[in-house]
Amino acid sequence: MNHSTIANRWNADLIDEKYEIWRTGPENLDEEWRAFFTGFTLASEEHYNESDIASVTPTSADNDATRQARAIGLIYAYRSIGHTIAAFNPLTKDAPTNPRLTLERLGFEESDLDLVFHTGNYLGGIEMTLRELIERLEKTYCHTIGAEYIHIQETPKRRWIQARIEPECFIPRFTKEEKHRILSTIMQAEDFENFLQTRYVGQKRFSLEGGETLIACLESILERCSKNGVDEIVMGMAHRGRLNVLANFLGKSLEYILREFSENYVPDTIYGDGDVKYHLGFETKRSTSDGHEVDIRLAANPSHLEAVNPVVEGKTRARQRIRGDLDRKQVLPILIHGDAAIAGQGVVAEVFNFSQLKGYRTGGTIHLVINNQIGFTTDPSDARSSRYCTDVAKIVEAPIFHVNGNDPLAVIAAVEAAFDYRQAFGCDVVIDMYCWRKHGHNESDEPAFTQPLLYKTISEMPLIGRSLAQRLVASGEFTESEIKDIETNYQKKLETAFDSVKASEDTASDPFAESNAKKQPPYNFKSFDTRVPKKQLEMIAEQLAHVPEDFHANKKIIRQLNTKLKAFKENTGIDWGMGEALAFGSLLIDGTPVRLSGQDCERGTFSHRHSVLYDNQTREKYVPLLDLEKDQAQFCVHNSLLSEAAVLGFDYGYSLDYPKMLCIWEAQFGDFVNGAQVIIDQFITSSESKWGRPSGLVMLLPHGYEGQGPEHSSARLERFLQSCAENNIQVCNVTTPAQYFHLLRRQMKREFKKPLIIMSPKSLLRHRECVSKVENFTENEFWSILDDATVNRKTAKRIIFCSGKLYYDLSSHREESKVQDTAIIRIEQFYPLNTNLLKSIVANYPNAQSIVWCQEEPKNMGGWSFIAPQLMETLGSLPNYAGRKESASPAVGSLARHRHEQKKLIEHAFAV
Repeated sequence: MNHSTIANRWNADLIDEKYEIWRTGPENLDEEWRAFFTGFTLASEEHYNESDIASVTPTSADNDATRQARAIGLIYAYRSIGHTIAAFNPLTKDAPTNPRLTLERLGFEESDLDLVFHTGNYLGGIEMTLRELIERLEKTYCHTIGAEYIHIQETPKRRWIQARIEPECFIPRFTKEEKHRILSTIMQAEDFENFLQTRYVGQKRFSLEGGETLIACLESILERCSKNGVDEIVMGMAHRGRLNVLANFLGKSLEYILREFSENYVPDTIYGDGDVKYHLGFETKRSTSDGHEVDIRLAANPSHLEAVNPVVEGKTRARQRIRGDLDRKQVLPILIHGDAAIAGQGVVAEVFNFSQLKGYRTGGTIHLVINNQIGFTTDPSDARSSRYCTDVAKIVEAPIFHVNGNDPLAVIAAVEAAFDYRQAFGCDVVIDMYCWRKHGHNESDEPAFTQPLLYKTISEMPLIGRSLAQRLVASGEFTESEIKDIETNYQKKLETAFDSVKASEDTASDPFAESNAKKQPPYNFKSFDTRVPKKQLEMIAEQLAHVPEDFHANKKIIRQLNTKLKAFKENTGIDWGMGEALAFGSLLIDGTPVRLSGQDCERGTFSHRHSVLYDNQTREKYVPLLDLEKDQAQFCVHNSLLSEAAVLGFDYGYSLDYPKMLCIWEAQFGDFVNGAQVIIDQFITSSESKWGRPSGLVMLLPHGYEGQGPEHSSARLERFLQSCAENNIQVCNVTTPAQYFHLLRRQMKREFKKPLIIMSPKSLLRHRECVSKVENFTENEFWSILDDATVNRKTAKRIIFCSGKLYYDLSSHREESKVQDTAIIRIEQFYPLNTNLLKSIVANYPNAQSIVWCQEEPKNMGGWSFIAPQLMETLGSLPNYAGRKESASPAVGSLARHRHEQKKLIEHAFAV
């Protein structure tokens, strides 16, 4: 038969179908197909020994089919592992080798090189000699770009990449104008670093030297925005190269950047504490060469590598909602990683996992890796177990382009392909730019201590921009004069900025100038009207219980909904879940959108919310809060992936860029919140002080001691209170549904934004005493301290201060013991603590002889360490303590022991 008989029938779906048959039962295929797959497998399988060749060397007419199959297998092999021998590492002189891509391993001999083969789905199925085929494949897959994409399971995506890179062998082709832009950005980046190195010797700046091609990458993405309808970019990056990005991509003024290097720089810190120059965020507007304007936002970030990633994704999602970007094509997220960090930090995998999730996807992120092949002093062999630092991206089947940073034109070709792929499929894509780091981790570090050979090689590396300039001059595309103009124009700008700074270096300066800081009014205890008319609440209550006629909801849930509605109408007590739903509904009618996110939050960990109903027969969803009024705001509720750090970071980022939306993150149990400790410490509690970035995020952390052991009892209230200063956050432990209702509404009615941390209840969700009357919603407001209206204040001899669900235990004991001279006062808001209100309440008890602080938590936890000095300052003496003793663990594991301890501490509160 003709050697291309099988290949002429090329149909990928048919091939896949026949291949599955061949794998399970080759005898069920005819001889042509068996020979084809035998040859294909020989060329493409990883496991191989010499006997394989002999066993498939045919002596009959099947020889042609086998060779043809091997040719198809050869194409697959280059597509699959060609990147393993690509020359994308600028620090190695010799390209790597792979025995699986030798002629013999692929099942051919030298004598086969001039035989003609059909190429199947390569280049549309033409014929060419084996020699020509290998030459083209090596140019495409083994030059300075290594395309890694065969792990992608969806055929259209693989074919898109093949159609993009194979016809032109992934050879960069740019106009002179485009090359001028690429060259200019790189040379300016080099001049910027050199200027700082010579004028500010030894000062930390985490230079980009060796990776300056990054700036050209960003410029290329910006230019691509114009043709693809992208109006906004949201960026996140660490400190490496950040100042260069600020200066040469975002356009932050050189004067201000240089001013921060001055020894006499005096920041004006009236508004906040500020941060180092390579952490602040920035916002700007850039125009492409054809005049298309793009808003660019660089997120402020801490030194905790990769922690900013989920924040960027949340900001992006918020910007997409604000713009009505339902296709997620107009707002583009870009994350810039280091090679050690992308492989080493677990939050990276969590953020990749957002990629296709309904509540968190952003239409695909472009990941740029500054792969300088070292992490501080750690070699790649000690930094990861995988071949590439980018292997983590395979969890979402992202294509990965490994590319040589010393070949800027190749890098830009890869970036453009990555951008277009993202726009085509709405998926993540990775550029792994291999480069080098000229200095140590910072400019005062000596890298030769630990990497002497590597830094000998680096010391001999030419400047990337100058090398490209030489190539372009040698090819006749540019003249020496044109290159000189690029150099001198930018150097003049640097000198002018430097002279300006020297002339005014003693002037105090706002540390947030030219950043994306948002100044707001200071915190205050002013009352806010959070009441809602009864008629509106009744409408919301009725709608919450309404289920469409053709919707088959769970009967138990129907009963619960009707019970809640009856409780409202008869005013017998509104429970926690209903109070929350009324708060959400009233805000939605006011025009305030609501986003609720967290593990199992649609139903609620404790089955108290049921914000989403499911049809028993079709599992179709129905969300009552989306069906209140025609012009209501949007209600978004999303069960999250099982992550704390990434999801909390995402929702924090969302709250930054959409402050008009009530953004809530709920932990499954408050105990698990410390899985997101980096986000809490570096962003939520400190971002306003460091970066001038306020957030109104609400955190719901189920907290309370109910005998469930040390892993399901404590949200670590003490850790939040330890972080309280400068009115940075609000920490509350409220005790009634109405208080919770007003607290949520207050959060959106104030003229300032502060993160709100709520120790939310568990057992109180169904506690018969933990209910509120309708008038508590229509007439009251949020009270940060709840006085005791059940005792005679003039004759009370004891005051017990407490917080949270413990109030109900104390109240129950007081009633059972018929104690009449003890007031129980609830601290509903720990911070900021309204000390004036506290003083006025205490003044109402002139005969109080014993002041007690009672808590469920161990003495070294909970509110004691925070509240004791506050009460001492207010009362003039330290209150008595009633609670558990100090403990390394938050709670005991035994239910019986828990009950004994709880009984003992309650009794002690009335006796101490």
